[in-house]
Amino acid sequence: MVLRLTQADARRIAVRAQLLEEPRPTSVLEVVRRLTLLQIDPTAAIAPNADLVLWSRLGSAYDPAELRKALEHDRSLFELDALIRPMEDLPLYLAELWSAPLREGSRTWLEANAAFHRDVLARLREAGPLRSRDIPDTAAVPWRSTGWSNDRNVTQLLEILVHRGEVAISRREGRERFFDLAERVYPDVPAVTVDEARRMRDQRRLHALGIAREKAAAQAIEPIHVGAAGEPAEVEGVKGVWRVHPDYLGGELEPRTALLSPFDRLLHDRVRMTAFFEFEYALEMYKPAAQRRWGYFALPVLHGDRLVGKLDALADRKAGVLRVHALHEDQPFTAEMRDAVDEQLDDLCRWLGLERS
Repeated sequence: MVLRLTQADARRIAVRAQLLEEPRPTSVLEVVRRLTLLQIDPTAAIAPNADLVLWSRLGSAYDPAELRKALEHDRSLFELDALIRPMEDLPLYLAELWSAPLREGSRTWLEANAAFHRDVLARLREAGPLRSRDIPDTAAVPWRSTGWSNDRNVTQLLEILVHRGEVAISRREGRERFFDLAERVYPDVPAVTVDEARRMRDQRRLHALGIAREKAAAQAIEPIHVGAAGEPAEVEGVKGVWRVHPDYLGGELEPRTALLSPFDRLLHDRVRMTAFFEFEYALEMYKPAAQRRWGYFALPVLHGDRLVGKLDALADRKAGVLRVHALHEDQPFTAEMRDAVDEQLDDLCRWLGLERS
């Protein structure tokens, strides 16, 4: 039986799944387990994306040191492909890493650099964790590319070894990654078949998104399709069949207001965002200033189950202020909406340790 949902139903399911209702979650691990991932992005116009996503769920009580502790000391989280995930999901990704064959060019290059491969593993075993620039380049054959990785032999080898499950990211200092032997970063995990891992990833992804397509266009960071997970549903006014996680059927949304990162998972699927929220948005930091409509790093504004505007603000840490340039209203804000956004802005300033300007 295919469920029949309104667009409001679909929005509320998506908001609830992303922990953007009351009551707020209470820990970093709770958030990452539900969302399944935090995207690492170096842009820090206000704060790094992973921290901004956590703040939008936890509020100003969130301390970025908690994320670092979970990654580097508790090992309850791990980093792979610039995504932070809960450690219990590690088998679902190692299954693919261990089974996926290398591309021919990478395989041939690795075979030609067998001694280099051994050198790097030995260096990490003796001295790790290390940054790529701390590891001597003993490659016999340089890596050739038309892109940024050309002749960056140590970095390229480490990337290959991470994807073979031999090496793992142990920690970061700023943007720099420290690598170590995977056996010293990852715990022993149960073996999972590739097919089972894919099925479980689809289920986890649907639980994080609430409602998603069975099949969708490929994405650069993380898929947005969920296969046969959940239950089929049709959304009024939107073509095609969706899949819905049963945990979000029934129950009411406990609304709140939130300022979201431009990389927030509620917005990642732009097709879904447009269909359910009727919201227009683009990250404009790559555009010339004169062509920006909403600002360099505008934060989408969520109010209840609607995306209602964009906040154009930048953190000026040298001056100690959060500069609020504009609040773009997609529809005229009520006094209650303005008060709610002001409250979130005050909380953001408290968390950043900045004055509002």
